Amino acid sequence: MPGDTKYYDILGVSPDATDAEIKKAYKKLAMKYHPDKNPDAGDEFKEISHAYETLSDPEAREMYDRYGEDGPGGGFGFGGMSQEEMFAQMFGGGFFGGPMGDEGPGSRRSRTRRGEDISHNLNVTLEDLYNGKTTKLSLERNVVCGLCNGKGGKSGAVKKCTTCDGRGVKLVVRQIGPGMMQQMQVTCNGCDGKGEIMREKDRCKKCKGAKVVNEKKVMEIFIEKGMRNGEKIPMKGEADQQPGIETGDVILVLQQKPHSVFERSGADLSCKITITLVEALCGFSKILLTHLDGRGIHVEQPAGSVIKPGQVKKLTGEGMPHYKRPIDKGDLYITFEVEFPKDGWTTAANMKALEALLPGRGESPMEPELVDHFKLEDGDIDDYGAHTHTGNAYDSDEDEDMDGHGPGVQCAQS
Repeated sequence: MPGDTKYYDILGVSPDATDAEIKKAYKKLAMKYHPDKNPDAGDEFKEISHAYETLSDPEAREMYDRYGEDGPGGGFGFGGMSQEEMFAQMFGGGFFGGPMGDEGPGSRRSRTRRGEDISHNLNVTLEDLYNGKTTKLSLERNVVCGLCNGKGGKSGAVKKCTTCDGRGVKLVVRQIGPGMMQQMQVTCNGCDGKGEIMREKDRCKKCKGAKVVNEKKVMEIFIEKGMRNGEKIPMKGEADQQPGIETGDVILVLQQKPHSVFERSGADLSCKITITLVEALCGFSKILLTHLDGRGIHVEQPAGSVIKPGQVKKLTGEGMPHYKRPIDKGDLYITFEVEFPKDGWTTAANMKALEALLPGRGESPMEPELVDHFKLEDGDIDDYGAHTHTGNAYDSDEDEDMDGHGPGVQCAQS
């Protein structure tokens, strides 16, 4: 019999009370002194919960019986679980509505656990996002076993682990020094942390006791017109299933491949088109490009309306459709590049005729007294700034003084 019976006295039971009697006593007192029902009994409720924490755990109770309240058994139990959490576990969600809200530990209803969402990248083309597309995706996931309905075995085969009382973890007390003990929470080795045990022969033949099996599923995915790179398409309840847990979603994230012609910004498109010098100067009437839906885009540029290299033109309403409003579209911006003739493309006589048709040459500025003559050479802008300053003979002459002394040498003044 223990020398310290304070915790037993608080619960109103004898030191040789059974676990069932201790649990029944705590339940009765907790109902009476819970702060949601009796706001002025906070201290009493803490004492009751503290006593039950220790006496409800076999190892902690044994340490308390041996060492008393001040020994290593005092104050342990439930791995640091709060009174609210312990009360909720005891009563399966609680009986009182408290400050934690309808879904808190003091609620009449417990919160439904939800599985994790799974993200997958879905590669799409710019054509897919312009036209919309229905595609199929094959997905592997875990589903609740249909043979055992997620029980893992035949009815009644699954038993609560008595080692950890179904919690999946247990408390162990270890000596860490002279007169010093430490209580730790570790995974139960009796059930491998599952909280339940089953004989091998009772396991489900299909899932082998895992409760879930792997399934391949083909899902139909609809890509709407105007969707963008990075857009998310949620597939409700298509993630991995677990018994008793709400299934999460599969989130598909659109990843657009680069396009060979068009670039996108919002609902607008842009591209570069090369035309000849004759077309730039004299106009044209032709199909400039093929759009994302396969249409040829025919453009007429009137003669005399010159297009300069790098000039940008716009086709209104030929951009991307707006998401959820596909009838409205952005604009298409075209940057023109002009292809000039290569050297030697014509004769001297034709050059004279062409010069007579084109505007006159620009006038030369007033010539200075000194003129150097050069011929243009091909250059590469990547070489710009590559040359660094180097010393020369003129630099050394400037650094010497009149007496021929080098730099840094000065005459002393008497």
